[in-house]
Amino acid sequence: MPIVKPAVLLASLALATAASAADGPKHGLSAFGELKYPADFKSFEWVNPDAPKGGRLATIGTAARTSFDSFNAFILKGDAAQGLESLFDSLMTRAYDEPDAVYGLVAHSADVAPDRSSVTFHMRSEAKFADGSALTAADVVFSFDILKEKGHPLYRVQLRDITKAEALDARTVRFTLTGTQTRDLPLVAAGLPILSKAYYATHEFDQTTLEPPLGSGPYRIGDFKQGAFVSYKRRDDYWGKDLPVNRGRFNFDELRFEYYRDRTAALESFKAGAFDLREEFTARDWATGYDIAAVKEGRLLLLTLPDESPSGAQGFFLNTRRPKLADVRVRKALDYAFDFEWTNKNIFYGLYTRTESFFENSDMKASGKPSPAELALLEPLRGQLPAEVFDAPYKSPVSDGSGQDRTLLREAGRLLGEAGWQVKGGKRVDAKGEVLDLEFLITDPTTERILTAYVKNLQAIGVQSTIRRIDAAQYERRVKSFDFDVITTRYSLRLTPGVEIRTFWGSEAARTEGSYNLAGISHPAIDALIGKVTEANSREELKTATRALDRMLRAGHYWVPHWYRPFHYVAYWDKYGRPAVKPRYERGITHTWWYDAEKAAKLKPN
Repeated sequence: MPIVKPAVLLASLALATAASAADGPKHGLSAFGELKYPADFKSFEWVNPDAPKGGRLATIGTAARTSFDSFNAFILKGDAAQGLESLFDSLMTRAYDEPDAVYGLVAHSADVAPDRSSVTFHMRSEAKFADGSALTAADVVFSFDILKEKGHPLYRVQLRDITKAEALDARTVRFTLTGTQTRDLPLVAAGLPILSKAYYATHEFDQTTLEPPLGSGPYRIGDFKQGAFVSYKRRDDYWGKDLPVNRGRFNFDELRFEYYRDRTAALESFKAGAFDLREEFTARDWATGYDIAAVKEGRLLLLTLPDESPSGAQGFFLNTRRPKLADVRVRKALDYAFDFEWTNKNIFYGLYTRTESFFENSDMKASGKPSPAELALLEPLRGQLPAEVFDAPYKSPVSDGSGQDRTLLREAGRLLGEAGWQVKGGKRVDAKGEVLDLEFLITDPTTERILTAYVKNLQAIGVQSTIRRIDAAQYERRVKSFDFDVITTRYSLRLTPGVEIRTFWGSEAARTEGSYNLAGISHPAIDALIGKVTEANSREELKTATRALDRMLRAGHYWVPHWYRPFHYVAYWDKYGRPAVKPRYERGITHTWWYDAEKAAKLKPN
């Protein structure tokens, strides 16, 4: 499934946790409590600080990424290559065993003003770009200004309430914050990629390019072939390699991302040894595709990694910008027509659980009737909310597993009729005689297996449906411009949702090309509840606000929810070592595993 995760952009947004105002500079920032690691910590607990350096890891990364045409991940244009986040440092970096804490990288400390009107970062004098030039506060200011002015539209939403960045001296930078929702803003600033002001004085920032950019991170771009593969080489001269936040990380001499247009071809190439590691996203392949000698002999290992992060929102997203999908009853009918139970049994080998919530697999998910704390947020908005928000949150119906549950299809038909779509000649038409037709836009042929049964059900209730498969570049253009009826996608949420959720559900994002608000959600009550999430001053307040928001989103029927699993399926050739402890909230593969030369020497050829 396409996954909404532009490489460098999401790497920076992932740092957008809240900062607690404190007396004097601190070595890290956290949202609702103290930091786990003290100022003198030597390394994170989820690394092997003595991990050897060397070797190669070749992977397909995200299976949904089938091509690339640019090394510029900061703008809307083009399809950026995977792995570009490894080129760029930020002021601070995530601790993946804490839900919302970051520690000093380019900045050794940060100072949040008591009234949260500003945050000041104190930078390391040894920080350098890959060409040896000094990384200074002027570069941080430049990065903020150019990203806010010319960057991907999501940056404008994310940086809206950071009014200014200024260099107080060569190693000190201050960000000025505005508004009442400033909880997240210090670490939005902390997570921004730092670009070279001198480099972009002679290079166009807002154009796609295959010229390797100048960064300051642990890797540089090596060999590549557009749309086929891209390789990153570890920098022996990386200025930050011995910092506590980096010790035991970035161990591979080479990271290589392979691109395949077909999942079946990718799987067969992997089993033939063409690349080293593959995360499996197809249930059928995980259940049946690895019954080969290499697995039985222990040369190819199958690993299940627990995932304690919110599972993300995956489903058929319904574009409410289209008049035919503007009525909530139509959207609810589409959910009733999808038979998850049949799909899970016959296509997914029973490996999945139905998604119910936009905050699935987390304690931010709504359940039961609203608590008194939730009601305190919802009651002032009662006039704007559907009645069901004040009851148990919506759950998709459970079918009889037949593939065509007549009871559910009758209810879907009733909803369509109530919305003004009557059956004439076997087709649903409105009062003007216009036919209710839907186009499912896809790039991956594996999606067709799921959609075929769904389309059959839709046609049974008079909804004319087609599946249109197009190439990846055309798909990206159409999704960015919201030129679709229904698409299948998934996006992930953070453990501490903040201002970035405006880009998923906010009214401004609904009007912003390239945003993650694929369904076109635009509702003042949802905007108000987003505000409550970003204003939360404790984790309990945060959970209350997300649960209230979840109720409203689920009542809007903006999607036909899919499925999830609270773990990752990973297959890899047995030539790697990994830490004894996995980072709780991240796979940790590319930046904590290492190449084991002894294992590799014993690995028999195919």
